Amino acid sequence: MGRSEVQKVGARGLLEEVTVSTIAEPRLMTTEELLALPEDGVDRELIRGVLRARPMTRRNRWHSTVESRLVLFLGTWLNGRPEPRGEIVSGEAGFVLRRDPDSNVGIDVAYVSPEVAAAEPSSPYFEGPPVLAVEILSPSDTQEDIDEKIQLYLETGVAVVWIINAKFRTVTAYRPDAEPIMFSGDQELTAEPHLPGFRVRLGEVFGR
Repeated sequence: MGRSEVQKVGARGLLEEVTVSTIAEPRLMTTEELLALPEDGVDRELIRGVLRARPMTRRNRWHSTVESRLVLFLGTWLNGRPEPRGEIVSGEAGFVLRRDPDSNVGIDVAYVSPEVAAAEPSSPYFEGPPVLAVEILSPSDTQEDIDEKIQLYLETGVAVVWIINAKFRTVTAYRPDAEPIMFSGDQELTAEPHLPGFRVRLGEVFGR
């Protein structure tokens, strides 16, 4: 917290110097500065230029099972699409969603458009938002963190966000121009028109 001196007119009409406290703005970082930080078992992201750090998330068998199954179904769908297809990525795939200030995140599973997949091929991160961003909830996730991530994805151009709750076997879909939709039971999970023709029953995603 910083301090500054200001002047005001006192009760007797005299100028008086008053010390007030000011809250310092957080320092904004770039993706390049983030990449230069040491790997020390800490998860780091940039949210609108502000560094966020927390202990490495511990995955569990349900998280891993859902992630691997979803990648399989999305990969099968993508292989049936005409070229150029884009990419399906997983395992905290890195994305620079937006620059100045930078928002840099790792996503559990994502579908990347051909244009974003082809941009900056030498960079360890994709430059631009994915078409689909999938987050599989972990025990350490808070509702505040989840809400902030959804808002960030939608405002930076992600067309569809899936939040997967493996414990309750639900998928909630978010889009920038529509109300959220929850898929549950043995409904078919779809994402038209952004993933044309993709359909899979939730029972196959979560395992019976």
